[in-house]
Amino acid sequence: MMADLTWTEAGEYVASGVILAVPVGSTEQHGPHLPLSTDTDIALALSAGLAARRPDVLVAPAIPYGSSGEHAGFPGTLSIGAAALELLIVELCRSATDSFDRIVLVNGHGGNVEPLRRAVDLLRSESRDVRLFLPRYDGDPHAGRTETALQLALSPERVYAERAEAGDTRPLPEILPLLRSGGVRAVSPNGVLGDPAGATAAEGSALLTDLIDRLTEQTRLWWPVTSPERTQP
Repeated sequence: MMADLTWTEAGEYVASGVILAVPVGSTEQHGPHLPLSTDTDIALALSAGLAARRPDVLVAPAIPYGSSGEHAGFPGTLSIGAAALELLIVELCRSATDSFDRIVLVNGHGGNVEPLRRAVDLLRSESRDVRLFLPRYDGDPHAGRTETALQLALSPERVYAERAEAGDTRPLPEILPLLRSGGVRAVSPNGVLGDPAGATAAEGSALLTDLIDRLTEQTRLWWPVTSPERTQP
């Protein structure tokens, strides 16, 4: 992890040509049973999984704030908004590319997608080799079975199963107009979109493995491991 290094140690990684993986998450409500850090935890786990597969990947400290305006009204939600996130990513990557030739942003929150895309488009127009990985999976939209299973696989002690309860279980297209006008609070008083019932750590572990497989393959397509120099010191 980059956060554990001194600047001289970081310089050795830079000299070896590592890819910098930047997890981008959020701090927002995830129902009464999941921690506020759930999206950040997932993004960090995917990045760490990539680093475990590829010796030429270094994981940066996670960005724990994102565009979470749809979760306003729930205590604990800390949103910086789309414009601020876009600017943060642009300036962070401009700084990072002073040292790192290749950067992959690993997203963990759906509300971040558009500002991240805009930031990457701008950075790439400046000839910076920055890529974006957007994990995709089926399941409940928010704090339902899928995210509960993922968090059970990552840190079961932080999942309060006795508090888990279904939220609004209607299909997302049906509630989207209300979500856009009033946020999650308008459709789900407990913050859950879906039903966490039946979630297991085994299910979450299998999904994590699949997502890390996809991230690893996508990274290989962007940047094949072509020489022994591209390994961590």
